[in-house]
Amino acid sequence: MFQSFTLGLLSQSSLLIAGLLASWVKVPRKLVGVLGVFGAGALIAAVSFDLIAEASHLTHGGLAAWMLIGTTVYVVGDKVVEKRFGSEGSGGSLGIVVGSIVDGVPESIIFGMQIAAGVPISTSFLASVWVSNFPQAIAPSSDLHEDGWKPRKLGLLWSGVLLACAVASALGFLLTSIQSDAGGERVAALAAGGIIAMLTTSLMPFSWERGGYASGVAAVVGFCLSYFGT
Repeated sequence: MFQSFTLGLLSQSSLLIAGLLASWVKVPRKLVGVLGVFGAGALIAAVSFDLIAEASHLTHGGLAAWMLIGTTVYVVGDKVVEKRFGSEGSGGSLGIVVGSIVDGVPESIIFGMQIAAGVPISTSFLASVWVSNFPQAIAPSSDLHEDGWKPRKLGLLWSGVLLACAVASALGFLLTSIQSDAGGERVAALAAGGIIAMLTTSLMPFSWERGGYASGVAAVVGFCLSYFGT
């Protein structure tokens, strides 16, 4: 279980690194947009070739149902943030953070399940997750820093996300250890639905507003690099 906890922590550690980096280094607004949509392209590849493949044993109805559950989880979380902080400024940026949780927690559960089942962890997928987290965290963190968030506050925010992912990985390991036939299909579908909802409602509009037409190129590059690594 400790191994799975550590893997969950390390696989998402780039979120904390990137979040703090954004508070120490001034990232130009246009570059923030380009980096954000680069991460979006990588996430599209991860959904298409990793998460959906993981969920391929589900029936079409089951896949759609779990993806819609993931979408609902994200939308509800985003609405709570929007109600608390508003739809602009911190609220819009925190919507992407909610997406990181909906993305990272299910991924971490799958990692824990794979360790418990003795399934080799795909190093390419692990690397894709780690690298794609950088732009996904830099984009909202840069805006939050401009809105007055200090490095300590940003560090606590992303540390909380990291801890949630590490605990999720350990729980995935524990679940599979107790019930050996437990699979990650539903969790993968849930994550896929949540990621697609986050991309269309938060990360892509956020990135287009800042990066303009360069965003289209960056998205394709992010997709290709993630796909080539799988």
